[in-house]
Amino acid sequence: MNNELKESSTEISGLQMIPIDIKQHEFKTLMSIYEKALDKTKDELEEIQTSLNKVYKYNVINNIECRIKTPDSIINKMKRKNYDLNYKALISNINDIAGIRIVCPFKTDIPKIKEVIEKSSAIDVLEVKDYMNAPKKSGYSGLHMIGQIPVDIGGTSANVKMEIQVRTMAMNFWATTEHKIKYKAQNKLSKIDSKKMVFYARLINEIDNKISKINEKYSN
Repeated sequence: MNNELKESSTEISGLQMIPIDIKQHEFKTLMSIYEKALDKTKDELEEIQTSLNKVYKYNVINNIECRIKTPDSIINKMKRKNYDLNYKALISNINDIAGIRIVCPFKTDIPKIKEVIEKSSAIDVLEVKDYMNAPKKSGYSGLHMIGQIPVDIGGTSANVKMEIQVRTMAMNFWATTEHKIKYKAQNKLSKIDSKKMVFYARLINEIDNKISKINEKYSN
């Protein structure tokens, strides 16, 4: 199934084995297709946001953020992963060119959001990565979903992949600030500071759990 999905995705551009040149028209055209997929996915998630907020009488989804990966970031990731620098490798292997982040108040909101997205008729969820129960070594916590959505391209439909991240406000605080610190340090934090960040991530996770329990106590 996954191979079939990957192969169908390579038909998006028809470029196949052509080497990537981020300055060329072909690359910009491909990015515009991901932007269409991002806009369509955001519209679907905003409908989910409205319905969830009505059902639970509070903002289960606090906000939705979208971004397209920068050309340099795409190329750097492909080099880091040792992928061939052609369009087939890009489309098949780089799943987070289109990225959406959903931020919610409580940890208990994440399963609610996940369930509704998985039941969506518009978004096909291909993979789920649970970093809540198994945080990354850095301390990062959250839920990631790789999904795809059909986009019309010149009268034909192609499935375009995107990454959907779901985080609590606390998780998002840690992740965004950690990213900024790493950027300033050029991704080379000292061992001591790295250990501190992992400790703070665990501390924030404990607070997140306790606040969710208090919320559940008064929600029933």
